Amino acid sequence: MKQPPVLKTPTPLVRLLLLLSATTGMVDAASILGMDKVFTANMTGNIVFAAFAAVGAPGFHAPYYIAALGAFMIGAVIAGRLWRLGVKGRLSRWLVIAAMVESALLVLAGGLAVLLERGGEIPAESLPVLIALTAGAMGFRNAVVRQLKVPDLSTTVLTLTITGLASDSRLAAGDGANQRTRIAAICMIFVGAGAGAAMVFAVGLGSTLLMAGVIVLLATFIFALHPQMAELEKG
Repeated sequence: MKQPPVLKTPTPLVRLLLLLSATTGMVDAASILGMDKVFTANMTGNIVFAAFAAVGAPGFHAPYYIAALGAFMIGAVIAGRLWRLGVKGRLSRWLVIAAMVESALLVLAGGLAVLLERGGEIPAESLPVLIALTAGAMGFRNAVVRQLKVPDLSTTVLTLTITGLASDSRLAAGDGANQRTRIAAICMIFVGAGAGAAMVFAVGLGSTLLMAGVIVLLATFIFALHPQMAELEKG
């Protein structure tokens, strides 16, 4: 039986998702270094850290992980509902809407962090609010990107990407397909995390989150204007 042709992901969309992967590195660097070891984009880490907190490991705080997990899921629920209520439409339009929501939450978190940082160290009681805003933004983005179904470009999780890189390599008798994209995704998160860490140390948590939000919005607007993106219909 003849297989249906595999549709190639447009280059502008691949590039956008790679750039968003870099912002994931920035956001997680900001949250881990500035929010007391909390992941706001990668929920696997929070599950593990919550387990550490449950058995009394020092330095781990269950309320922070609960706030991150809860807000992430709420963001994903809202994005999923908006995606399904919207029926069909231009994909570029939906990506811009998603970027606006994500950026608004990141900018709100960043602005609040900047205000709190003026008084010195951010108070522990304020961290759950920053965590929730940031994790909500990443949950919203994850749900939208998941609907795009672009292989190896979830923009947040690298475990399956690294697995594919190894298991599909020629060393594993594979065909080596899609390896450049996989390597690019790994590199972008690495670079983003390094840049985010450097920014946290140099200018603080708030400015790092603000920069991530601005990059998300500007990059999405720029790539959404590409002719190839304008032709794509949302599924």
